[in-house]
Amino acid sequence: MSKIFNKLALLLVFGLMTKVAIGQTTGGNPVQESTTGAIVTAVPFLTIAPDARASGMGDVGVATTPDANSAHWNPSKYAFIDNDYGFAFSYNPWLSKIVNDMYLAYVSGYFRLNDRQTLAASMKYFDLGDIQFTDDIGNPVRFFNPREFSFDVTFAMKLSERFSMGVSGRYIYSNLSGATTSSGQNFDTGPGSTGAIDISAYWQGPEFNLGSYRSNLALGANISNFGFKMDYQTGANNSENFLPTNLRLGTTWTTEFDPYNKLALSLDFNKLLVPSDPTAASEDSFVSGVFSSFSDSPDGFSGELQEIMISTGLEYWYNDIFAARAGYFYENPNKGDRQYVTLGLGVRYQVFEVDFSYLITTKRNNPLEDTLRIGMKFNFGDSKSGAKKKRGRDNSSPLDNEI
Repeated sequence: MSKIFNKLALLLVFGLMTKVAIGQTTGGNPVQESTTGAIVTAVPFLTIAPDARASGMGDVGVATTPDANSAHWNPSKYAFIDNDYGFAFSYNPWLSKIVNDMYLAYVSGYFRLNDRQTLAASMKYFDLGDIQFTDDIGNPVRFFNPREFSFDVTFAMKLSERFSMGVSGRYIYSNLSGATTSSGQNFDTGPGSTGAIDISAYWQGPEFNLGSYRSNLALGANISNFGFKMDYQTGANNSENFLPTNLRLGTTWTTEFDPYNKLALSLDFNKLLVPSDPTAASEDSFVSGVFSSFSDSPDGFSGELQEIMISTGLEYWYNDIFAARAGYFYENPNKGDRQYVTLGLGVRYQVFEVDFSYLITTKRNNPLEDTLRIGMKFNFGDSKSGAKKKRGRDNSSPLDNEI
């Protein structure tokens, strides 16, 4: 059977976010075992931070203030978004130090139906560039362009003045090898597709005094990519692979020092709701996989704690025009060992905002290392924060202006 050779082999070396190795084996299953102790799933591109704002803050986002990219982090935040409608686009080069035709693109948009309900849609596209296929002895067979994408539709609704919930439906498509026939095997390998949902919640707390400054606290939760397994094979037994179902919990504390200077500190915790050994649990359903993911680590409770990833980030705004960001992401050395620092900048002018982020790895190589990521946002219609900001400068509460 043919094998992916050129740049896909590079993914084996660097790892897709150093968590999985993508390739073709003689068995035809494109999801390989992890060499870092990390949990392995299909379509890990779904977990990559797609926007430059969040990726400049250490990949936090479940409880940050809403924006057009909220679909990835916490769909329920859309219910609290300021403007009537808007959209965003982000571009992320992949392995840019080695190749120039791999990238992750993300586009999202929202439309506020009324003060309580918002509709949104988004699409994530991962292009792995042109790759040379060879046969078992290394002879060139053909070129192929592996690619994956997901498309979401979101509905978010306020259930009270401070609490909202949201749900997203997602279609996922992954084509890593094209249609391939296995010689001597009774199955074929081809594209895979499936569906999943996100269920989320968001709470904006009341203002409180912190010394002489006004502050507030927000909480968020999101279960993402809860859905049917991905199957790349026809006619094979137990060939389905778990999706990267993920539980994200987090908080953001915001303080406004005056109407011009504002600081937010965010903290997110992530845990994959997937069996610690997905290969051994290949016969389990995706539902049973979620429940077993809390108690199936061979290292017991301490092993389950090691599977929790931690992100923390800072965001400073001056006059709602200029933003500076920084963050840190930590993953246990026994579960993937990703650790990196991120930096980011943002500039806003009227309806337009542009964001930049940069990743500096501190441990394992990262496909986004030394890569400048860019995102653009456009927001239209009435802005609740614009009116509140004016009132804030007239000695109303300065925190009325959300970031």
